[in-house]
Amino acid sequence: MAHGSRYKVAFRRRREGKTDYHARLRLIDLDKSRLVVRISNNHVIAQIINVAESGDETVVSAHSKELQRLGWLAGTKNTSAAYLTGYLCAKKALSNDVEAAVLDIGLKPAIKGSKVFAALKGASDAGLYIPHGESILPDESRITGEHVAEYAKSLDEEELKKKFSQYLDKGLSPVDLPDHFEDMKKKIDEAEV
Repeated sequence: MAHGSRYKVAFRRRREGKTDYHARLRLIDLDKSRLVVRISNNHVIAQIINVAESGDETVVSAHSKELQRLGWLAGTKNTSAAYLTGYLCAKKALSNDVEAAVLDIGLKPAIKGSKVFAALKGASDAGLYIPHGESILPDESRITGEHVAEYAKSLDEEELKKKFSQYLDKGLSPVDLPDHFEDMKKKIDEAEV
């Protein structure tokens, strides 16, 4: 630790590596709602947050666990779940008169095709205006799970049971994942959020 009379201790959240205050200040200065996307070990969380003097105010929130309540049988932290969580969050935001937002990825690195940008694409496809470049978004085949279905088709029955046991236990064949994805998207459109 530095010594001396001029040393200034950083804010606690900066010392813990939780907040980049320079990036946060730039987002706050835009004076727009933020689409905050966080990826945990098991879930994806998308929120629309406004800045207020008393603290940040969460307008709407969507959690990938909500997808399970709607009938989602696949994992809750994969790229498809990230897209659907962003889609669900945007539908909720539009019903609360939020039409535009700025993406806030926190301390995650901006990697092309990552889950954070899958959630961005979901929110954008739902009708929420978020400025972004198309080159950073993941491929449509990765979002719908077509790459998983193609891989599952290449396996024999024994390997399929071994590698996709959790899907099969829930009654979902990995070959049917793209169709299940489209069904979930329709359910989100039909659901009253």
